[in-house]
Amino acid sequence: MHSKKTYAGIHADMNGGMTNIGKMIRDAWVFGLIPESETCEGWTSGRIEVLMHQVNDEWDKYGCLASHLPDELAARHRRIHDQALRQARQAGWSGERETDDEIN
Repeated sequence: MHSKKTYAGIHADMNGGMTNIGKMIRDAWVFGLIPESETCEGWTSGRIEVLMHQVNDEWDKYGCLASHLPDELAARHRRIHDQALRQARQAGWSGERETDDEIN
């Protein structure tokens, strides 16, 4: 029997959760699409994709720029993403892999 792959959850994600899925989950928290306690552990790719579209729809309302978020969402965005950056750096993430292809 073929079993579906599922997401490990943001806290078990690679690079301290600094993956595209991890970032999208944090944005879903910012917009209140899912509670901050939801790690998406065990979610299928289809369910992740639905959430991704919902997050994209929210970002579209603000021109896809954090600087366009209303004060409450901007404060939540800073809190959530700043905490994630601190935790990822403590876990050894540096961000260099994300920019490796930009160096000539």
